[in-house]
Amino acid sequence: MKSNRTILCWLMATVVLLFVAQAYAQPADPLIAKPGVAVADTESGKVEGFIHRGIYTYRGIPYAHAARFMPPEKVAKWDGVRTTLTYGFVCEQVLPDHIDDKLEFVGPHRYWLMSEDCQNLNIWTPAINDGKKRPVMVWFHGGGFTNGSSIEQPAYDGENLSRKGDVVVVTVNHRLNVLGFLDLSAYGSKYQYSANVGIMDLVAALEWIKANIANFGGDPSNVTIFGQSGGGGKVTTLMATPAAKGLFQKAIVESGAVRHGMSSPDPKVTKHVAELTLKHLGLEASQVDQLANLPYAQLNAAADKALKTAGEEMGNKGLFGPALMWAPVADGDYIPAQPFGTAAPAQSKDVPLMIGSTLNEFPVIEFNPKTHGAKNWSYEQVAAYLKEKYGDKKADEVIAAYKSAYPNMKYNEWLYIDTMFRPGSLRTAQLKADQQGAPVYLYLFTWASPVMDGYIGSSHCMEIPFAFYNMENSVQVTGGGKDAYELADRVSQAWINFARSGDPNNPGLPKWPAYTRQDGSTMILNNPGEVRNHFDDQLMWLIAPE
Repeated sequence: MKSNRTILCWLMATVVLLFVAQAYAQPADPLIAKPGVAVADTESGKVEGFIHRGIYTYRGIPYAHAARFMPPEKVAKWDGVRTTLTYGFVCEQVLPDHIDDKLEFVGPHRYWLMSEDCQNLNIWTPAINDGKKRPVMVWFHGGGFTNGSSIEQPAYDGENLSRKGDVVVVTVNHRLNVLGFLDLSAYGSKYQYSANVGIMDLVAALEWIKANIANFGGDPSNVTIFGQSGGGGKVTTLMATPAAKGLFQKAIVESGAVRHGMSSPDPKVTKHVAELTLKHLGLEASQVDQLANLPYAQLNAAADKALKTAGEEMGNKGLFGPALMWAPVADGDYIPAQPFGTAAPAQSKDVPLMIGSTLNEFPVIEFNPKTHGAKNWSYEQVAAYLKEKYGDKKADEVIAAYKSAYPNMKYNEWLYIDTMFRPGSLRTAQLKADQQGAPVYLYLFTWASPVMDGYIGSSHCMEIPFAFYNMENSVQVTGGGKDAYELADRVSQAWINFARSGDPNNPGLPKWPAYTRQDGSTMILNNPGEVRNHFDDQLMWLIAPE
């Protein structure tokens, strides 16, 4: 009897183990894509997505449409069910004409079909029509205001973040470059807003989210907008855009602020760029309407030439050459004033803000042939370079400031510290704190990728896969090791908590206080994390470009 019972227990245990093994051998929630699955309502009609590992996914949902240079309009209603299984068109842009083998490996891109009909968005959500009100996180991609897309980087995929945080993630495509920001306002009232239709697209997307996101399990009264680089600039712009007021409740800016605020070009300059664009096309002012029908490549080439001409006339010396860059225009109307120009936007006083940058961003020194490879310099070479750049007296102050801010850093790594976005983040945090309204939280992401012997360090875009909890699809960037996973858990939870409550604190990080001018608290995002106060203020104000 005892022997039979033992055999029976052994058989039952074997069956359990087989079930467990089978569960681990196959995905718990396989891909489900078939008619009638993941059907949700929108104002324009029903959409059908698919389910992957329990996350409902919708790609390329149109949120607006527009004629060239014109404000966006609502999408016409459709009959039946519209499938949203494939990403929609991304905005027309000029793609790279060469491949940098190393950089593309550690920073891979996903390019896609392009069209001017690009006002669409993607959604990831744990459930639909379940009555829950989940935080909504709306991502604006980088690429300045010139290029990029909602899917350009694998790290932009929202599935893992949605699952980890029980949040709804939305990524947005909109008009860019000459299509979104050519200022034709001097040529008639019909073109009154042409300089800002790219931002109007984002407002239209947020309006769509407010009207429809509840059907996707989201809370339209708890929306966080977040973006990196140009996407961060889009966030700060919307914080100062009256039409966007009330469409979001929290904001995150990742490497998207420079020392004097997100520079909005002078309307006189933007009108001159339009004038030069017509000139390069051989058109008179009376022929401006012909721009609406020109092939994109011809229009964009003339506009790019105009940006370069205007930049050269102004003596512009930008990081990427003399050409001006596309940007929204503080026209005194749609965008009344430059975002964070001399003060934080009053309309966003009650919007909590999280802002920060990475340690290395764009190592400007690598762009200069004379200083390329400075990582191998001796202390004497570093000191000589600083003396040549700043003069003996200021160089001594700079060296002392480097040692004070980064006492454990090797001297030949000093020159790779970012001087663009860190000063901008500091200044923006100060202006936001001055409002004495909703809190602002400041961070500096310092974790360096180990891939290719640390080739890119803690570069521009490095924090994105950590915020999105995308270690696997970004393994070429992060290396995918234990250290990366541990940090990703902490960082993504901070983003999730901020979206949920306006406070990024979580058990994985030290206590993260809101920034004030008095305390000057910066959360150092690394393993382990730490909070430092006013640690690099002197350094930044000494070396940051004016």
